[in-house]
Amino acid sequence: VPVPQLSQRMVPSILNASATMKTKIHSLPLLRRMTFASFLIATILLSWNNWAGIEFVSAAAAPEKAEGVIQLTAKNFDKSLSDGNAWLIEFYAPWCSHCTRFAPAYEAVAKQLHSEKNNKHNVKVAKIDGAAERALSSRFSVKGFPTFFLVNGWTVREYAGNRSQENLVKFATETYEEVEAMPFLFGPFGPMGQLRSFLMRSGAWVVGLYENLTETRGLKPLIAMAVLCFGGIVVGLIMIVVLGVFMMSKMKQD
Repeated sequence: VPVPQLSQRMVPSILNASATMKTKIHSLPLLRRMTFASFLIATILLSWNNWAGIEFVSAAAAPEKAEGVIQLTAKNFDKSLSDGNAWLIEFYAPWCSHCTRFAPAYEAVAKQLHSEKNNKHNVKVAKIDGAAERALSSRFSVKGFPTFFLVNGWTVREYAGNRSQENLVKFATETYEEVEAMPFLFGPFGPMGQLRSFLMRSGAWVVGLYENLTETRGLKPLIAMAVLCFGGIVVGLIMIVVLGVFMMSKMKQD
């Protein structure tokens, strides 16, 4: 059987393909480390958000079963939504006239959905003061009030129809499947949503600490800012060292 001969034109192509394949193979451990580091950072942010939003109180902090609209805050949000039910959530503001006018109709939505049993899923109706709970508003990327979301596990859909009792009930029980879910990466439970919440909480914490240093401790504004900057640098260096040690250990194992 004659052996096929390689032409001179085929040799560079084969060598390039081989080099490309080697590059891809050698880059796999780095990709694995980067992916694992991304999930590690997302987990840290989620843990921080949960720790910062929940006070050290008993399990009774969760909202009690009610026929009307359930009030959610950063303290009971994650615990409440982990009960296995779907949640219809309204982000409102006390100064929003549209929210005030729609409040009676939304109460009627809550009573109707809480009294009915749906074949697909049970729906609880809640509301969040978006003006006060800015971290939660940031997680959901709320841009105006009122805004409605249907949350089922990690699947989040935003309601964009006309505000009425009938339409909201129908959306929560039937037509929600026709609405495209928010991408998990940019959703409230994904890394970007957790990062937005983390930044909002961190900013509020820094502002509170600055006010404590200037008003309670009596430090001058420039000195208080210097203390905060020094503390931020120390925390940043510690995080860099921890991530560096972790990445080095993974590289040695690979």
